[in-house]
Amino acid sequence: MATEEQSPGSGRDAQFERLNANLTRIDELSKRLTAALTKRKLSDPALHGPSGDVFLKAMTAYMAEMMQNPAKILEHQISFWGKSLKHYVEAQHQLVKGELKPPPDVTPKDRRFSNPLWQTHPFFNYLKQQYLMNAEAVNQAVEALEHIEPSDKKRVEYFSRQIVDLFSPTNFFGTNPDALERAIATDGESLVQGLENLVRDIEANNGDLLVTLADPEAFQVGQNLATTEGSVVYRNRMFELIQYKPTTETVHETPLLIFPPWINKFYILDLKPQNSLLKWLVDQGFTVFVVSWVNPDKSYAGIGMDDYIREGYMRAMAEVRSITRQKQINAVGYCIAGTTLTLTLAHLQKAGDPSVRSATFFTTLTDFSDPGEVGVFLNDDFVDGIERQVAVDGILDKTFMSRTFSYLRSNDLIYQPAIKSYMMGEAPPAFDLLYWNGDGTNLPAQMAVEYLRGLCQQDRLAGGTFPVLGSPVGLKDVTLPVCAIACETDHIAPWKSSFNGFRQFGSTDKTFILSQSGHVAGIVNPPSRNKYGHYTNEGPAGTPESFREGAEFHAGSWWPRWGAWLAERSGKQVPARQPGDSKHPELAPAPGSYVAAVGGA
Repeated sequence: MATEEQSPGSGRDAQFERLNANLTRIDELSKRLTAALTKRKLSDPALHGPSGDVFLKAMTAYMAEMMQNPAKILEHQISFWGKSLKHYVEAQHQLVKGELKPPPDVTPKDRRFSNPLWQTHPFFNYLKQQYLMNAEAVNQAVEALEHIEPSDKKRVEYFSRQIVDLFSPTNFFGTNPDALERAIATDGESLVQGLENLVRDIEANNGDLLVTLADPEAFQVGQNLATTEGSVVYRNRMFELIQYKPTTETVHETPLLIFPPWINKFYILDLKPQNSLLKWLVDQGFTVFVVSWVNPDKSYAGIGMDDYIREGYMRAMAEVRSITRQKQINAVGYCIAGTTLTLTLAHLQKAGDPSVRSATFFTTLTDFSDPGEVGVFLNDDFVDGIERQVAVDGILDKTFMSRTFSYLRSNDLIYQPAIKSYMMGEAPPAFDLLYWNGDGTNLPAQMAVEYLRGLCQQDRLAGGTFPVLGSPVGLKDVTLPVCAIACETDHIAPWKSSFNGFRQFGSTDKTFILSQSGHVAGIVNPPSRNKYGHYTNEGPAGTPESFREGAEFHAGSWWPRWGAWLAERSGKQVPARQPGDSKHPELAPAPGSYVAAVGGA
């Protein structure tokens, strides 16, 4: 009888003990957190945000608006005040009536506020509505700025949006109903696990905070990623050359050499057999080679664009021709590797070297007059800071690059993952694409500065003055058959800018394909998924807008269309080639050693 009477209390006591135990663990983890933060390396302040000049210009423009057009400013302010006051009165009216429900809510749908309490609970609904009203007011104020340069306005718009997104009530534990519910349901265990995740991330990044996006234990390169069968058949200090084993009895005569970006690892093109572009190409009867770039350490500080072209592109092309005994190859460049492939092709054309028969460009910018959202990081305040930092480190650290690109999609790649990991205590998902996204590489100091200054800031490739091995080259110097694939919602290489550069090529045989989706998903789009379609048009001529207006939509992946284009330029069928030859023995099975190491041969 006594046991029965005490059991409810015993349950509460046990719950209280679990809560106290979790609080003790939080205290221990806090000490670990403090220790981890002390390991953070000091870096140039310019790498962490724009100069104050950005908002000084915004404030100056706003003051000019107030002086020259006060009616417009007052109209914005009075509209915001009116909405806020109306919302407050409606909320108070519900409370006076004794009804525990929110006032009418006409704010737009936002997936950050998917918990039903954001709609039904007066407190959370009030926070949500007021936040969205505030966000709208800030956006309208920035959009209305007129006395400011367009480039400066873009930066103000971007960084203002970052501030607004940062202060979303979902990003704070006390105003996030999902996190509060989870903490109560787990007796605080979710907070302990969240702090454990936070400490783990800071320890893993030497004092810097970089959210782990995917379960690091779920994948192993060469085991369940990058599994297409092949061999490393050449290696120098810049790259490993991988040749893939054929799966057909015959192959096209002209081999295909793919240059992935050296900002990331090559296996974005070989994640799993189901979505591997490399495997798909092998299965279509192409002899496929891919460059696996070195992940440089500080000993590569003096490596520049010329080194990537001479020891990377031209050397890889020569080795492929030697292995296959062909005078010509077909080449592919993805993102920054496409930009550098353009430089290489222009140089080869001016040198009278016909080594490349055709070239394809994935999400490639060659005209940087409008680089899109990433342009907000290309002003002198950031680039000067990068130049100072790499002079000390010898490299542009992968952490900076990863964080910069993540902020282009901050809600998806920073705040939502942080909420799930640190507030909810959830383990990162086993997602191959996000795992690859977190497996970044460093950039050599000299190359990073040359790329940022000469290409991004000064736009010298489009201007025909970018130096390659001592001579200037430009887009008109590329005259061989070319194909470009751009992606409709690409936030790194905007498709319109990609189109504008591509149409300046000197080639008469040009094909432009616009894929649905973004920078990665639009490229890693296998036919089996039947997910994203693509657009084609005769061209590229005219403007991007005229291309899109007159384009024909095709359901499904662009891979088969490009495969047919490539086959037409790949010669007759010959017996399938096994990796390497007597002068190019197998050095290692694919995916090689550079994909997992820092520093080269």
